[in-house]
Amino acid sequence: MFEFCFILAKPPVFGPSKQLDIELEMAFFVGGGNRLGEPIPINKAHEHIFGMVLMNDWSARDIQSWEYVPLGPFLGKNFGTTISPWVVPMEALLPFAESNPVQDPEPLPYLQHHDAYTFNINLFVSLQGQNMAEPKNICKSNFKYMYWTMKQQLTHHTVNGCNVRPGDLLASGTISGPDPESFGSMLELSWRGSKTIDLGGGKTRTFLNDGDEVTITGYCQGDGYRVGFGSCRGTILPALSN
Repeated sequence: MFEFCFILAKPPVFGPSKQLDIELEMAFFVGGGNRLGEPIPINKAHEHIFGMVLMNDWSARDIQSWEYVPLGPFLGKNFGTTISPWVVPMEALLPFAESNPVQDPEPLPYLQHHDAYTFNINLFVSLQGQNMAEPKNICKSNFKYMYWTMKQQLTHHTVNGCNVRPGDLLASGTISGPDPESFGSMLELSWRGSKTIDLGGGKTRTFLNDGDEVTITGYCQGDGYRVGFGSCRGTILPALSN
């Protein structure tokens, strides 16, 4: 488990994080890049998006909360990221494209597009503790709940001339749906630790413990077939001794 713990109401202390968390995300790899100073327009953005993976953006929430003011997260986020083993090309996902969400207020013109680029990808998060016989599913969500499309994300990232290169990875942010079971982090599932997450057999969690294994899976369901991404899996190890 990560090594630092900061508590907002008191002076910071040094020690293992007590609020280690997951973030259910997906990410896309950039295919063709752009020249420095040349933005990628929204109508060309899809030409630069190669394919997608599942992603777990591990987060130490106690550190993250302490760092937010005034500079934003750093050590709360920089210690680990896990992705799934298979990069699924966008061509394989296009049959599962859906209409984009209605955005209110309407985005600025450089971010507007009307072609469907939201994808119906079923997503699941399971957790298995050291003394659990089998994993427990704690989240069932879907990539279609994202407010911004990947095209908008890439266009906005480059609108000031920032260049991207082949192999760059851009993550979606936490994928949370409208129902409690679709919340994509333990911070949300436990309502910031105010309620427990039931793992069965009398076991509960608010945040992760040493030895917990988290697995993210996802797939698109076709007519008699599925397009999957493999398992995005990681196990929490004890903090290094000081």
